[in-house]
Amino acid sequence: MKLIGNYTSPYVRKISVILLEKGITFEFVNDNPWVSESITPHYNPLGKVPALITDDGQYWFDSPVIAEYLELLDLAPAFIPRDPQAALQMRQMEALADGIMDAALVSVRERQRPIEQQSEVELLRQREKISRGLTLLEQYAADKKLDAENICVATIAVACAVGYLNFRRVSPGWCVDRPHLVKLVEKLFERESFARTEPPAA
Repeated sequence: MKLIGNYTSPYVRKISVILLEKGITFEFVNDNPWVSESITPHYNPLGKVPALITDDGQYWFDSPVIAEYLELLDLAPAFIPRDPQAALQMRQMEALADGIMDAALVSVRERQRPIEQQSEVELLRQREKISRGLTLLEQYAADKKLDAENICVATIAVACAVGYLNFRRVSPGWCVDRPHLVKLVEKLFERESFARTEPPAA
């Protein structure tokens, strides 16, 4: 099994953590999807990472789809409930975390533009998305809908999202007034799977 991605993508990190937690042996192929010589479009026509190549040659792309595929392998631990309603609720929390990653990535790309071309309106819009998303995640953590003791696809996605905010210095001070979310991600960051997938220092 091969995972196409790069070391700084939070979506790739999410899948890497799942693979490591399930004990699935895989080869990591480091690729930059933003350059013309990228191999990613061969496996995902959208040119986005991660992409997973199975041992029998199937291609899977988009991190929620890959997470679903890995769950279908029926390897412990299970990260998605079998009950459809519970699974749907969990996937919505995962989608919220992924949306925070999306907004953070847009912010990073916008800040990489020449200063005179940057849109403060766009940056503000993304900051507001991130703030609203984090506030709801704080509520989920306070209500124990997200719990570090019950690692699942949602908690993994949340930790990867927060890790990316920290790594790219997006939304500094996000942890203020969100103690339950802080405690959740700090506990997850202690796991070996997260330590092994921490992005390289900039």
